[in-house]
Amino acid sequence: MLTDTPGIHHVTGIVGDAQQAVDFYVGTLGLALDTQTVNFEDILQHHLYFGDAAGTPGTVFTVFADPHGDPGRVGKPQVERVSFLVPDGSLEYWRDRLREHDIALEGEDGEPLERERFDERVLRFEDPVGTRLELVGGSPAEIEAAAVEPWTAGPIPDDAAIRGLHGVSALSVNPYATASTLETLGFEYEAETDERVRYRAPCDRATVVDVLDREASFGREGIGTHHHVAVRVEEEDDLYEWRKLFDERGYDVSRVKDRHFFHSLYVREPGGVLFELATETDGVAANDTAEPSTSLSLPEWFERDRDLIESQLPELAISDFDSA
Repeated sequence: MLTDTPGIHHVTGIVGDAQQAVDFYVGTLGLALDTQTVNFEDILQHHLYFGDAAGTPGTVFTVFADPHGDPGRVGKPQVERVSFLVPDGSLEYWRDRLREHDIALEGEDGEPLERERFDERVLRFEDPVGTRLELVGGSPAEIEAAAVEPWTAGPIPDDAAIRGLHGVSALSVNPYATASTLETLGFEYEAETDERVRYRAPCDRATVVDVLDREASFGREGIGTHHHVAVRVEEEDDLYEWRKLFDERGYDVSRVKDRHFFHSLYVREPGGVLFELATETDGVAANDTAEPSTSLSLPEWFERDRDLIESQLPELAISDFDSA
């Protein structure tokens, strides 16, 4: 018996320079670098996990660092933007911080955008390679429900720190098909505007997927785009049941894969968006200390190649990032 997903597990983007990603996601946004590992499809590329100190599913944003990759183009079918949850009263702090770090904000004078979007206040911006991000102001009740302790060793004051993922916005070639896939996974229709239909999972954190129903050109995977969004499942056995279901429906679905930190499968739904289903763990990929991860974590089947891998990857500087 398949059970509904409780929400988003993690989201993965593509960047160029690994050090630049650390400087931005740790030094500017104040996330913890939970783990340094490698892209399992290309072991000579970093795969970096950022999130809360525990790597809690629903807080984690990961990046593939491809220093030789081509720039991507945002468009259909892709995750268009990732949103992080912060206390609503901190958005002015974040506006000032991002300005001071030369991060351009969308909207007039960089003010938190009061949009006709479900009464949310939003700051929209891009990382240094153009990956589309936003901060969504959460009410005290939403912050408490997320039940996530931010990484207090970082440069951001506790009362402003990111509490995890809020959700994603997705551009689909067939919004109705994508909506159907979300409903199959257990997301429920909640509300809509002229170009955005919101679905929400039955959980307390990282629950939102907005399907964008608007004109957009076709995208191209590459630096500055989001690769996939992963949703949570309870156990590895569930993945085999989901695989059977998607296969019977003719979806493009992968085999179940051992991702070292969790097990997962990938499915390209009929709207073209790439979803991963990943098993719940105590931490998606966190190290065992309160400090940033400074060593390369490899699964046992890559250990024999550690010397080669480490010789080809840049050594990352994990600095003491000063608050600003």
